[in-house]
Amino acid sequence: MQTSLFLIPVTLGDTTIDKVLPAYNREIILQIKYFIVENIRSARRFLKKTDQSINIDELTFFELNKHTKSTDIDNYLQPMAKGFNVGVISEAGCPAIADPGADIVAIAQQKNYKVVPLVGPSSILMSLMASGFNGQSFAFHGYLPIDANERIKTIKNLEQRIYSENQTQIFIETPYRNDKLVDDIINNCRPSTKLCIAMDITCDDEFIKTLPVKNWIKQKPDMNKKPCIFLIYK
Repeated sequence: MQTSLFLIPVTLGDTTIDKVLPAYNREIILQIKYFIVENIRSARRFLKKTDQSINIDELTFFELNKHTKSTDIDNYLQPMAKGFNVGVISEAGCPAIADPGADIVAIAQQKNYKVVPLVGPSSILMSLMASGFNGQSFAFHGYLPIDANERIKTIKNLEQRIYSENQTQIFIETPYRNDKLVDDIINNCRPSTKLCIAMDITCDDEFIKTLPVKNWIKQKPDMNKKPCIFLIYK
């Protein structure tokens, strides 16, 4: 097998491995001794969840998150120059999608290393699938601005794109600000604009529902500290 950088998806929440990840992923993981991870502790838990026989102490972890210095990242791929496969693990879902793992993938491409994305859950795509919105044209914007005025301005701009470009708009929020974001959508979007709230995707308490904005006023779910994806469309 050609030396590769494997992008390893992680379960969303406490979902069991068998429910969302193919057995092939486990076979690949067992061949890797070097991992680039967003958080070492959670990556260790995921690997033990994948296979109890994995000896964590025999593995090498490189941490890649918002605190990592750009000058350190280049060194993370040194094992590949020696013929070793390297795996990339994010906190949840697919590496390099709304995730700092994209930085290491860009370096691997520049160095002409083989990059292999493994199959796994993406909350962004799964929420779009279940929303009933336009899946031919859509945009993911990550986090909206923290400043209230800027956030409202952004929401209005995104809503305009729904009608002018016929495009689904997708975004996320820090879990403890979910309620405030939905309030801003309710108070500033057209009553007929549709909002989909997708929460705890693939988990036992999964919630995915699409309603006109005006209908959410009395039907807001408990979103406090829960991972959510928000989508708006006409």
